[in-house]
Amino acid sequence: MEKCIKKLCLLQSSFSFSRYFGCNQHFSKEIPASFNRSRLATDNGLCGSQGSSGSAQGIVIGTIAGGSVLVMVAVGIYFLFFYKKKTAKGKFSAKGLPMAKNAVYSIPSMDEIVLKSISIRAFTLENIETATQQYKTLIGEGGFGSVYHGTLTDGQDVAVKVRSATSTQGTREFDNELNLLSTIQHENLVPLLGYCCENDQQILVYPYMSNGSLQDRLYGEAAKRKTLDWPTRLSIALGAARGLTYLHTFSGRSVIHRDVKSSNILLDQSMCAKVADFGFSKYAPQEGDSGASLEVRGTAGYLDPEYYSTQHLSAKSDVFSFGVVLLELISGREPLNIHRPRNEWSLVEWAKPYIRNSRIDEIVDPGVKGGYHAEAMWRIVEVALVCIEPFSAYRPCMSDIVRELEDALIIENNASEYMKSIDSFGGSNRFSIERPIVIPPTPTPTEPSPIISQPAPPQPR
Repeated sequence: MEKCIKKLCLLQSSFSFSRYFGCNQHFSKEIPASFNRSRLATDNGLCGSQGSSGSAQGIVIGTIAGGSVLVMVAVGIYFLFFYKKKTAKGKFSAKGLPMAKNAVYSIPSMDEIVLKSISIRAFTLENIETATQQYKTLIGEGGFGSVYHGTLTDGQDVAVKVRSATSTQGTREFDNELNLLSTIQHENLVPLLGYCCENDQQILVYPYMSNGSLQDRLYGEAAKRKTLDWPTRLSIALGAARGLTYLHTFSGRSVIHRDVKSSNILLDQSMCAKVADFGFSKYAPQEGDSGASLEVRGTAGYLDPEYYSTQHLSAKSDVFSFGVVLLELISGREPLNIHRPRNEWSLVEWAKPYIRNSRIDEIVDPGVKGGYHAEAMWRIVEVALVCIEPFSAYRPCMSDIVRELEDALIIENNASEYMKSIDSFGGSNRFSIERPIVIPPTPTPTEPSPIISQPAPPQPR
């Protein structure tokens, strides 16, 4: 740019000097030796008429004016270019960026620090009492406390979870859930609307899930129980798997739920599954961490035996628990029931022999028999079986499980459309198929593994 300006200046001075010396009565025909000939052009001092002299003066003035304008334009362009370049380098501000609603922005270099735009409302105790009409309608109870139905001033139905004085969970679980749900949001996770910490009360407010929990629908109280068809069960399993996948792949640091079970999978009015209850959730161990958990958390019947034995926490612990949930969806049975015959206390131990002998018809919930496609059912059975492997190394990750569930749901939906066309011609042709189950070889560790001798399961909460 500077070279351009110098050339323009030189050009302008050259034009003005040549015209000035071109017609000068005081010069002789020869150019004085003191001038540089290479830069001057003359007509050897020959002057024309007066008219030509006036014309020459006009040319001189026009040339000087035009040259000045060119110089000014060049200087302006130079400074404009320089200013823009400087601004682009030194004037970056995040304030000017568009902020997506409910987006999560994480800083990988700062451990567990998240910039968030999720709005969590602080309720007063008076707000809570008004919304619940003095805790009038009890809709459930859990390890944290009682859950009441409420209605906010804007008409939104909510579930209000109030910590009881006798709860085994305390301030740590309350803070854990509050902090975690203020940084994450997904369509298959129950969102937190607000909280209340007043007069030693610890209260959490969530959207009301009108269809209750998966446990209620499968084998809960008679008033809440409802037969779910097989496609709906597949859709629920897929939704819950997507929610857990989001936790396990959360940007910045993976989150382990640690209490995956059917009572913590809630169903909204559209029967969309949402994972709930993050009081026990924990960030996955990072490189350099010991990986050992000081205390094992979970629910009997769903608890990963490897995690229980070694206290070594990983995302595969959630995978084991999810495998138990899949068995619940297949069989309609609870994961632990000591009122059944001894060999049927544990759902996992009861179902394994039937699956390995390809006798899955004997474990399928009677409510869905004849209403499923065999290929879709087998896919889910095989996923459940590999999820409940005693060794976590043989279990898949949640993202792989999501893909298998998606395939199974596609098969089932396509089969349902096909069967509708068959029914229109006089009958259905759904049948079960037998296929061998490939059992992965049992590893031979160099040291005796504490998992080989399984400990007695902990008592249910």
